[in-house]
Amino acid sequence: MQGTMSAFSESCGENLCPEEENTSSANEGRDLTVTIGATVPTGFEPTAAEEVRQKIGADARISKDRGRIYFQISTDKLASVHHLKSVDNLFVIVQEFENYEFKDSKEDAMSDFQQLAPQLPWSDALEVWRMNNSLKKRRGRRRGGNSSKPKPGKGEDAPVPATEEGDAADLIPAEKGQSDTPQAEEGEGDQAGNLEKEAPEDEANKTLKFRVTCNRAGDKHCFTSNDAARDFGGAVQEFFQWKADMTKFDVEVLLNIHYSEVVVGIALTEESLHRRNITHFGPTTLRSTLAYGMLSLCNPQVSDVIIDPMCGTGAIPVEGSIEWQHSFFIAGDNNDMAVSRTVNNVNHIQKRNQDAGSSAPLSVDTVQWDLCHLPMRTSSVDIIVTDMPFGKRMGSRKKNWDLYPSCLREMARVCRPGTGKAVLLTQDKKCFSKAISRMGGLWRRVHTVWVNVGGLVAGVYVLKRTGSVYGTTPEDVRPPQEAPNSGKDEQ
Repeated sequence: MQGTMSAFSESCGENLCPEEENTSSANEGRDLTVTIGATVPTGFEPTAAEEVRQKIGADARISKDRGRIYFQISTDKLASVHHLKSVDNLFVIVQEFENYEFKDSKEDAMSDFQQLAPQLPWSDALEVWRMNNSLKKRRGRRRGGNSSKPKPGKGEDAPVPATEEGDAADLIPAEKGQSDTPQAEEGEGDQAGNLEKEAPEDEANKTLKFRVTCNRAGDKHCFTSNDAARDFGGAVQEFFQWKADMTKFDVEVLLNIHYSEVVVGIALTEESLHRRNITHFGPTTLRSTLAYGMLSLCNPQVSDVIIDPMCGTGAIPVEGSIEWQHSFFIAGDNNDMAVSRTVNNVNHIQKRNQDAGSSAPLSVDTVQWDLCHLPMRTSSVDIIVTDMPFGKRMGSRKKNWDLYPSCLREMARVCRPGTGKAVLLTQDKKCFSKAISRMGGLWRRVHTVWVNVGGLVAGVYVLKRTGSVYGTTPEDVRPPQEAPNSGKDEQ
């Protein structure tokens, strides 16, 4: 069993026998082929799989558990995986069981988990984890910072393991005599410079810290995710002799259970990749990965004019201007605070590019406007992509009944007939369906992608602009503004 740890021996600081040293050296001299798992926004699994095919050259398999894809890579492409725009978190697969047979009693099921840990082929996955850490340290040095996990800013939640269904638990196995005294770690506080010099010596001697995160879905299990994490994590701790620490861990072991499917993996990301661009957040900031998925649905082309008429913090135009540099993006909102946040986020990306040696500006502009009276010429826009108010945190369901028809009408005015497209996100499905049914002469619904947004089931509606010229259909006539009691007075 000690042979499974040989590839990871250098980082663990273990004393090895000659046979294990040879195994470790062999792994260092060759590229490994491993399976990478990625969590993606639910509903956008095909979009993520297509991005993997285009950028990595690998065929991705969509998991039965929504929101996950798997694909094989060689370790020489590990750095490229971190540049994928549609994935939230990455992990390397230790082993996958498609039809795992759970025992009927809780005690027997937990006993199986305890026996499973030392039998798993940890070697390649741990070697990939070590390579991944080296990549993060090199990126940290290029940026002039340290490789430690960034602290969340004011008003920003600390990253935690996310699940979409079932329950989840983080494990801290009980260990007698374990001290809670904080120890100096690499990149912490103002000692980062000194610690970086001492890193090689410290890494060779330190005992790794770990935690186990269990995500479970299914109603026929005789145990909870807490039970699985506790017993499986205890076996991992006994096998590797690692220390348990839920917050300052080095290794995060993942135990994903989806009905009869069990996947054991090791996390490669410390926080979700969707935090990559936005620094100034609003009450309803859209995830960058979701913004990328929405833009991918409309397939932007060179010289396309793309607008987000309700931009919020600018997640959609910022993401689009980075990925589709030959299109032009316009971000607009009627709220001055939203416009200010968008400008700040655009400036942040501009400065980041300049620090990296790029002087090319982003092809995006920001405007404050009224959504129902856009300051744009008729038939001048190719694509409209926006996150509409759900009526929860922003706006209200009552106001949406007037807002949705008005904004769809104005969007049809500025959008090119026959070729224009719109990708709209909303959770107010009843109101939107009613509004789009009244715009049959201007918009045609192509398809709908159902996504999970903050625990709410929302729809991403892909619309195609009809060939009707604006001003020639009954739908584009604006109803006259009347006083609230005018109808009763006439009667």
